[in-house]
Amino acid sequence: MSSAWSTTAGENPNPGAHDSLSNCSDGKGNSGDELSDAEGVWSPDIEQSFQEALAIYPPCGRRKIILSDEGKMYGRNELIARYIKLRTGKTRTRKQVSSHIQVLARRKAKEIQAQLKVTVSTNLQDQAARDKALQQMASMSSAQIVSASAIHNKALAGSLGLPPNMASGPVRPPYTSTPAIWQPGLSQGDVKPFVHGYGFESKLPSISGEMAPPWQGRSIAGPKLRLVEFSAFLEQQRDPDSYQKHLFVHIGSTATYNDPMLEAIDIRQIYDKFPEKKGGLKELYDKGPSSAFFLVKFWADINTNLTDENGAFYGVTSQYENNDNLTIQVSTKVCSFGKQVVEKVETEYARVENGRYIYRIHRSPMCEYMINFIHKLKHLPEKYMMNSVLENFTILQVVTNRDTQETLLCIAFVFEVSTSEHGAQHHIYKLVKD
Repeated sequence: MSSAWSTTAGENPNPGAHDSLSNCSDGKGNSGDELSDAEGVWSPDIEQSFQEALAIYPPCGRRKIILSDEGKMYGRNELIARYIKLRTGKTRTRKQVSSHIQVLARRKAKEIQAQLKVTVSTNLQDQAARDKALQQMASMSSAQIVSASAIHNKALAGSLGLPPNMASGPVRPPYTSTPAIWQPGLSQGDVKPFVHGYGFESKLPSISGEMAPPWQGRSIAGPKLRLVEFSAFLEQQRDPDSYQKHLFVHIGSTATYNDPMLEAIDIRQIYDKFPEKKGGLKELYDKGPSSAFFLVKFWADINTNLTDENGAFYGVTSQYENNDNLTIQVSTKVCSFGKQVVEKVETEYARVENGRYIYRIHRSPMCEYMINFIHKLKHLPEKYMMNSVLENFTILQVVTNRDTQETLLCIAFVFEVSTSEHGAQHHIYKLVKD
């Protein structure tokens, strides 16, 4: 691995203040109630949040789910209603959610049964498979049918012997909107409002077929490279055999099918936070691929309580992986008031681990500017003062294929100070241009 730091001449390294980012029939056998339920109450944004919640919370029968951050017990439909409220600000009751699930389940069951009748083959083996599929579907609850549709659309169709066009996405087209990076009314504790595990397993029947990996659409992953881990830390040797390590920020590698899909942010909201000249964020995004661009909001933990700097090491560790043997170049630009102050460029080669190509930049030393910045930030007396400073402080990391200069990943980092007793937190968004 090779790396180099370079400082931008003439840039002021001192941070300051800046603005925050911050009843009828349709002729197809559907009743009036169904149409009213689907079209009237369930607008596209609510439907999109409903579909997301189906993927997050698997059917659990009459059992309750405990949210670890609240200690309260919820039924699944209550959680779905809660999620819709959080995402859209619109209220849907538990009974409305239950009714909607039943409507969609009846509709999906009719579609599948109709398709099975149309595609019946003279082959006895195929007929037996379809009979088995119908029996399987008859044993499923409404929640299971709808959840299978939301989570495993293509796989479910494959297991039921349906053609691909019966598995073409959710019940409705997705609703796209651009949420604010900081949503009014949501506290820092709402950044990750739902825990990943709920103490039970999904009762869905086993469904064959290839599925996308859990991290796809739920973490920082472009078409050709994904981020596995990222951390910035302070490490100090306490004695010859032990080290004390403090994480300022951290992104872990765990992603599950229970995690929500990433929200989208319009990249134009943050153009002024990053360099605009040649090689800047706008030029990079226009060059593409757009699916490789992400925003991370960090709530950094700077409560180190370190009184002696002797033996202190400030470092950054990052790890990436993919299916191709590449040489990657990682450019990390520290920016103040949207202007580049310092840049570090590192080159990393692939090594094979468990059939994947891994790129690990381990314990890369932090630059002096960053260390001094952390020291000055810590000496500010109030959190709001720290956040005022951090409004102007951003980092842009661009990972490219060294040989072709193709952008593999581009990650924009923005910051606030963590007020949580749980330490550093983060939220990931995908960057889009609507």
